[in-house]
Amino acid sequence: MHTPVRSLISIDDLTDDELHALVGRGVEYSTGRAGRPSPLDGQVAGIYFRMTSTRTRTAFSSGALRLGGRLITYGPDDLQTNTGESSEDTGRVFSRMLDVLVARTGGPSAELRAWAAQDRMSVVNAMSAEEHPTQALTDLTTLHAHFGRIKGLRILYLGEGNNTSAALALALSRYPEVEFDLRTPPGYGLTDDILRSAKAHSARSGARLTERHDMEGPLGTYDVIYTTRWRTTGTSKADDDWQRIFAPFQVTQALWEHSPSAVFMHDLPAHRGEEVTAQVLDGPASIAFDQAENKMHSAMAVLEWCRQGGRLDSGSLE
Repeated sequence: MHTPVRSLISIDDLTDDELHALVGRGVEYSTGRAGRPSPLDGQVAGIYFRMTSTRTRTAFSSGALRLGGRLITYGPDDLQTNTGESSEDTGRVFSRMLDVLVARTGGPSAELRAWAAQDRMSVVNAMSAEEHPTQALTDLTTLHAHFGRIKGLRILYLGEGNNTSAALALALSRYPEVEFDLRTPPGYGLTDDILRSAKAHSARSGARLTERHDMEGPLGTYDVIYTTRWRTTGTSKADDDWQRIFAPFQVTQALWEHSPSAVFMHDLPAHRGEEVTAQVLDGPASIAFDQAENKMHSAMAVLEWCRQGGRLDSGSLE
């Protein structure tokens, strides 16, 4: 019997149960409790990156191989789109020859959705302009592996309201009693669409999501302090003096005065001395490189979920 394929373009494509199952399965891979499944045995994964990548590309490549798959990799200059072939035709060809396509386009998610509009090939969004869903799954896998839970965690995010923070907002807002406090520079916050969706999830789940555009007043006590690099891959800033606008949002050791037990997370790559000091990134509170490793474990959970029609044998955690 043909197993229906699934694609992952946005965190909002997932039900709560699917989100929890993917995070749980990522934790099982991370802790060595997943066994040695081969859901990609005899299948071919395409790895297509128009933009630079270290962690995500390596995670999905290594993950696919570990799950029994074979790889075809494409760089930004490898396809006939460079000679005028339409993206739509490229996607149709991919779906006749690949079982799963992991793609980082850097552009709107609509292109990925168009490629996913068939019943042969799974499509995984490895980062679009709007959202970085597999990063959020990595982050939640890391949180659960470290704390043993996500429910009730207090998380401070400092920096741009970019595709990483968008996916985090859509994911964390699904968990009861989570407090997600975003401090984003003025003019660089989450989009209205992301905020609206995340607040709707929060109203249903009992999470609390707030966003401010300053660093005024006392901060709370947090379990996690998170940032991303200010020079988001493939983007530029509208303001010539953007570094001055971002400067108050740097993660420094002073933030641990009221949160001495907090861990530090960063999706990497990091620019020491910009969004975070070296003292924090390389210090004892940092779990950023555990987080990077978990990108592979989370990628394996995503690939398994896609190729088994949205079914996972285990892995449901809350």
